[in-house]
Amino acid sequence: MRRDTFLKSMAAVAVASSFPLSARAGAAIKMMIPANPGGGWDMTGRALGAAMLDAKAADTVQFDNKGGAAGVIGLAQFVNGSKGDPNAIIITGAVMVGGIITGKPQITLSQATPIARITSEYNVFVVPSDSPIKSMKDVVAQMQKDPGSVKWGGGSRGSTEHICASMLATKVGVDPKKVNYVAFRGGGEAVAAILGGNVTIGGGGMSEMSEYIKAGKMRAVGVTSEKRFTGNATPTLKEQGFDVVLGNWRGVYGAPGITAEQRAALTDIVVKATKSKAWTDSLAKNDWTPAVLTGKAFDEFVDSEFSSLRGTMHLAGML
Repeated sequence: MRRDTFLKSMAAVAVASSFPLSARAGAAIKMMIPANPGGGWDMTGRALGAAMLDAKAADTVQFDNKGGAAGVIGLAQFVNGSKGDPNAIIITGAVMVGGIITGKPQITLSQATPIARITSEYNVFVVPSDSPIKSMKDVVAQMQKDPGSVKWGGGSRGSTEHICASMLATKVGVDPKKVNYVAFRGGGEAVAAILGGNVTIGGGGMSEMSEYIKAGKMRAVGVTSEKRFTGNATPTLKEQGFDVVLGNWRGVYGAPGITAEQRAALTDIVVKATKSKAWTDSLAKNDWTPAVLTGKAFDEFVDSEFSSLRGTMHLAGML
């Protein structure tokens, strides 16, 4: 090898070795999904992992599902087991915020590192296809007659569907404390309960319920958005006469104790993934609204969410 070529090669190696690992090679991401398989968090996490690979932002993505307590059990495992790990992330969102507010756990999101908000999604309420219930008006009429006879199925206590049920009760003159809400550890369990007729009505993200609605196994009776979903005939609660609008967001946090540079590297990985074709396809398939937010703006958003959800849950009689 010529001397000048050798020196240039050595210089290149020296420069490359000074880069962070993420600049030299794709990261080996370890993703905690704080819910059982089959639900919204699981779908979001696995779609994000696929997008990271598609965008070549990561070389590998390893998933770990740990459901229960609105994601707080998984959060505790993540915080305790991944301190200082620059490649560890956890999927989180409004449901976990609600679970922290109601459960008051020792470990909270403040002990992890904010990375990014990635999506927003509204809930859909569904009934089994053979249910006599045709609309939210039927649900409300039964609830006003006998609140306990309406069994609401959904995610953990404090989830957005739980909050919506309590808000609806308040709007129609029913004591929200009488809402008969049945919490499940994950979307898969909630779906099974709805299909099995074990609850009167169930709620969840459109991404969790759409295949069953399209297959005719469930009937959608209302969505919690301001306007109807594009290309979807399901009426909103608002247009059925009930002023209840509530969105759900999902995001990513990193491990406790990582440096500012490591946080920036993880943020770059997530943002790069959200620009991939795989992610764009997932947004369209699951009716997810892109809602990327990072840095200080995301920090402030989460603080605001804790404040606003705490107020909403107090008014709904959940605190």
